[in-house]
Amino acid sequence: MKKAIGIASFIALIATACTQQQSTQNLESLDKKSAREVTLKTITSGDSIYHITAQTIWVNGKMVQQKVDTITTAKNFSDWGDNQPTSLEKIPIYVTVE
Repeated sequence: MKKAIGIASFIALIATACTQQQSTQNLESLDKKSAREVTLKTITSGDSIYHITAQTIWVNGKMVQQKVDTITTAKNFSDWGDNQPTSLEKIPIYVTVE
């Protein structure tokens, strides 16, 4: 019983230490002079949807690189056996930062 309490206490101590190490920064406090700015935008035109990604790299307050990529999809997507097409107008955006 004493061994189980000791193990549980150790796990609780480790969990507390791990959660306290992670600090968050508000956007207002981040250094905006040297950063990568990414903007995601969706524009619907007729039967097409334009998924636009714009990136700007800033170093010491100066823009050093900028690029815009566009992926075009149909407004509605149909798969085999679907009764109604799925609209791509309001699909969620998932962002992965590595």
